[in-house]
Amino acid sequence: MPASHLLQASMVRRVAVIGAGAGGLASVKWCLEEGLEPTCFESSEDIGGVWRYTDSTDSRRISVYHSVITNTSKEMSCFSDFPFPEDFPNYLPHSLILEYLRMYARHFDLLRHIRFQTRVLSVRKRLDFTTSGQWEVVTEADGVRESHIFDAVMVCIGHYQEPHLPLASFPGIESRFKGQRMHSWEYRDVQDFRGKRVLVVGIGNTGGDLAVELSHVAAKVFLSIRSNTWVVSRVSKNGFPLDMVSTTRFNHLLEWLLPSALTRRIKFRKFNSWFNHTNYGLASSKSSKFKMIINEELPFCLLSGTVVLKPNVKEFTESSAVFKDGTTEENIDVVLFATGYNFTFPFLEESVRSTIDDNRSLYKRVFPPQLEKPTLAIIGLIQLTGSIMVGSEMQARWVTGIFAGWSKLPSPSKMTAEVVKRRPPVKRNPSERENLKMSFISYMDEIAVCAGVKPRVLRLLLTDPQLALAIFFGPCSPYQYRLVGRGRWSGARAAILTQWQRALKPLRTRVVDDSSNSSSSWCWMCLLALPAALTAGFLLSKYPQPSWSPWAGPQV
Repeated sequence: MPASHLLQASMVRRVAVIGAGAGGLASVKWCLEEGLEPTCFESSEDIGGVWRYTDSTDSRRISVYHSVITNTSKEMSCFSDFPFPEDFPNYLPHSLILEYLRMYARHFDLLRHIRFQTRVLSVRKRLDFTTSGQWEVVTEADGVRESHIFDAVMVCIGHYQEPHLPLASFPGIESRFKGQRMHSWEYRDVQDFRGKRVLVVGIGNTGGDLAVELSHVAAKVFLSIRSNTWVVSRVSKNGFPLDMVSTTRFNHLLEWLLPSALTRRIKFRKFNSWFNHTNYGLASSKSSKFKMIINEELPFCLLSGTVVLKPNVKEFTESSAVFKDGTTEENIDVVLFATGYNFTFPFLEESVRSTIDDNRSLYKRVFPPQLEKPTLAIIGLIQLTGSIMVGSEMQARWVTGIFAGWSKLPSPSKMTAEVVKRRPPVKRNPSERENLKMSFISYMDEIAVCAGVKPRVLRLLLTDPQLALAIFFGPCSPYQYRLVGRGRWSGARAAILTQWQRALKPLRTRVVDDSSNSSSSWCWMCLLALPAALTAGFLLSKYPQPSWSPWAGPQV
């Protein structure tokens, strides 16, 4: 590989980090771990990004709504060397996520590297970029503009940036409809919807959540969907969090070994064991295209009639919505669009910005491949079947290793060739976001291999079988990626072996006697599982892994 395409350690020292949300904090932390000098620019007055709730929509800063609860559990959502407090509930409101981020920032002394209320106006290559890889970053704070020179830039503003409001797809919504229309980013709580007839358009996690919440106070809620949708619960076997039970390396391997038609049948049968989705008008087992959302209450709302499912909207009149099946719902007061977000990087120079159509335009969903020097990284432009926060940290860990010089990238031509190979043939609607969704385990392992930190299950079976079995059959939690390689954490093994106890801790507010011998059951399971684990470990080390998991649930 030509030396000009490799990033040497001496080339990068000062790193600009844009955004102080979860991805930005992880990026600052890993810059410090690698001996780099990060400066984080945050346009608002505090950390937290979308997790810092605000009642106001005046600033157009995207934040979660008041009642939001995470779709991924605390053990599967934490930074890899910083577990959530054991008394925190398994699924968390925005206030506890923000508290956790504050704890993380204080523990690793990150705040002193952040410049608040500082907006990034532009990020441009310097004239000597082909040799230096440096960027000129122009910022504004208190009306004063400054120009800075950085050796590298990490963009950490995620993909919840600009509301996607496809009004052109709904004839009459602008010209005839007299009621109120709004995007879900403007929604904060139910107070303004009491006694109204509301139409929610879109059934992602947000659309489902808002339809359920509004049904408690609205006169009627209609939920318009256009795709097959499977609804699953956060509560899984024995009451444990869904992702702790389903997102395992064992399930991941099973999916790869079994024919796709069989895995699809198993998956649909599992989903339908809760309730028949065809009867509810949500999904057909014959369809190969579908989405999956997490919502415990939606089936009951449909069963009780407080939420009525409708097909896609054909058009709007002054006060009604006409649907594709010919039905009409009269006296609609509010249309609430839960149609997702577009991402945009207005501060990047046009030559770079124009190449980023979606995250598949990026090498490993991180690096613009056409750059002569790989000193610009996009962190968090991903949507996984697990926690984005965990995926962003893994990206930051790999990127800072490249900036520090101990890891290298292929040449721009090779990166471009891989990007072209993986990109979809047709550009998709940004509201559908299939172009962002990836299997949590597949993507984490892919980046972990690049960073040299993927756990070695087969080797552990010989040296530490208890840990190996916990890694393979248990949750694929972030601690797994701190067992080996640079950044190895001495507490990773203990964190893995005690994760079930931390999941149970907040539930033990009233303890009842249970004479079952759980430790004995675990020992028997280990003995029975050992042959399967040895075979699976060999297969994992020898063959490529699947790109998505039918058992894994989506995240927030």
